[in-house]
Amino acid sequence: MRRTGRVIALAGCLALAGLATPALAQPPGNNGTIKIDTVVFDNHPDNEPHVGCTFQVDFYGFDEGDLHADVTFQLQSPTGDDVLLTDTVFIGEDDNSGGASEAGLDASETYTLDFTGFEPQPQQGFHVKLTINADGSQGADVKHKVFWVEGCETTPTPTPTTTKSPTPTSTPTHTKTPKPTPTTTKTPTTAPSAETPEAVPTAVPAGADGSGGSGVGLLVLVLVSSGVAAGTAVYVRRRFLHDS
Repeated sequence: MRRTGRVIALAGCLALAGLATPALAQPPGNNGTIKIDTVVFDNHPDNEPHVGCTFQVDFYGFDEGDLHADVTFQLQSPTGDDVLLTDTVFIGEDDNSGGASEAGLDASETYTLDFTGFEPQPQQGFHVKLTINADGSQGADVKHKVFWVEGCETTPTPTPTTTKSPTPTSTPTHTKTPKPTPTTTKTPTTAPSAETPEAVPTAVPAGADGSGGSGVGLLVLVLVSSGVAAGTAVYVRRRFLHDS
């Protein structure tokens, strides 16, 4: 009976001591979890698989130290497979004692993804996979989340239509130089001037009586030129008779 009572009393003391002792952190390893949060943002560790174009990624329960997480967002079928964004987040602010509770929140990062050039699924939007590679993990350091992003459709910018103006066809202009019309200059015909011809001295041969000669003829040639092109010759014959 005495031994039994002692055992019960010892067990009660240990139970009380356990209630008073704070929870110890887990040993370093593959600790931590991630949650997807849509607006309005809060620190509650719930996961929302459908978010708007802007959302948050919350990091809970990671180990303490100079630790970071590499973040990769990648499209999933049926909306593609391209990598949309990569990032690095510091997650070693405190130890992992808070676990996946508000007390264990290590970081929150807000993201807006660019889906330019991709087609959304008509009912749900874009299918996205989040991959986290966390420092400090022993063994597997990879964590995943797959979710849908809606409201990020981009309206394609219309391509301006360029109207080409037709190139005007140049009509060759040939300027013909008119042939010069030969100008004939007529030499004006000058009418013969009616000038009185100069008197031609007459030679009277001496006659038998010494006062003149009988039967004497005098031929006088007078050439009058007044600028006529062909010229005109005038012959004047004068005969003087002298009676003895």
